[in-house]
Amino acid sequence: MPVDVEAARGRLRRLNAVSQLAVLLPVGTFLVVFDAGTWQEAAVLIAGVAAALVAAVRWSTGGLSRVVVPCLAVSGAVWMIGAWATSNPTAFYGISVVGSLALPQVRGRRAVPTLALLAFVGAVGAARFLAPQDDVPRALLQYVAVPVGVIAFSAAMMYVNQLFYDLVDALEESRERGADLAVARERVRFAGDLHDIQGHTLHVVKLKTLLARKLVHTDPDRAAEELDEIHTLVGDTITQTKELAYAQRRLNLSAELENAKNLFEAAGIRVHVEREDEVDDRAGELLGQVLRETTTNILRHAQTREVRITLSAAGITIVNDGVRDAAPPELRGLATLRDRVADSGGELTVERRDGRFLTAATFPGAAPRTWKETR
Repeated sequence: MPVDVEAARGRLRRLNAVSQLAVLLPVGTFLVVFDAGTWQEAAVLIAGVAAALVAAVRWSTGGLSRVVVPCLAVSGAVWMIGAWATSNPTAFYGISVVGSLALPQVRGRRAVPTLALLAFVGAVGAARFLAPQDDVPRALLQYVAVPVGVIAFSAAMMYVNQLFYDLVDALEESRERGADLAVARERVRFAGDLHDIQGHTLHVVKLKTLLARKLVHTDPDRAAEELDEIHTLVGDTITQTKELAYAQRRLNLSAELENAKNLFEAAGIRVHVEREDEVDDRAGELLGQVLRETTTNILRHAQTREVRITLSAAGITIVNDGVRDAAPPELRGLATLRDRVADSGGELTVERRDGRFLTAATFPGAAPRTWKETR
């Protein structure tokens, strides 16, 4: 079942917000109740707590950027008033929450804003030492060390939290890339199968049409037979194309062998078929594709006089003569089939030597046939 990552991310944020509010609100209430000596001090502390709560709620909905500046301004002002005017060291509470939520949202180099926030909080606390202090170590701890340390720790925890969300995004992106790759592979597979069906048929139709044109005046009955075969072949191709579209197509190796033999004989090519053993049914369909593609290539690219086809339990071997001396053509269909055979644990061998061409598809249990064995 597909997962809506954005919805999941939103639920995670809301869960995080609830857990944060369950801590932020009681702590903020405690600070206001026990640290405020007057209603003015309470009002100042309440403003800092309110800024922290607003930032936490907006962070949970992904809208912190809209309120981060006013929340930082309010919480920063509360810290300055608490440190300078009311001598309340816990007034940094608001800016510690807002800052730790805001810093991980910064894209790019986060060190600069982090150091700037820590420097601001430390500088505000250190400004108290412009006036004489009765207990310098205690004041240094309350107004500088504790606020800076708490904010640094909180920011670090939120950085880790943000890394979790970034990991969720990366996993979703990886899943989408995997889905796109699967679609692309399926399109390539479908294109290859479509090429096997229609490319082969079109070349055969072309061959039979040329033959029928030659026979129409000298042997009308034979020409009519060729035209009937063309009609049947086109009808079969339409059926196979529909089966391919509905993932129902299956090639029959025996039928492909008989079809190849008939085509070669119709083109005036001598055919020798040798069955050493029955082919494994699991490999039959793939070997049928190899035979069909090789037959098409021979009819298209070679001036062949003789073809030898050998079937064994391990696979199929096709050897033909009449290969042109020019550079061999690019056989894209066989290149695609090589990958399919390899994926099924086999090996497709294609070799050209001394005017002959060998195509051999073998599966585990036997090595590819050699030139010596096929001569």
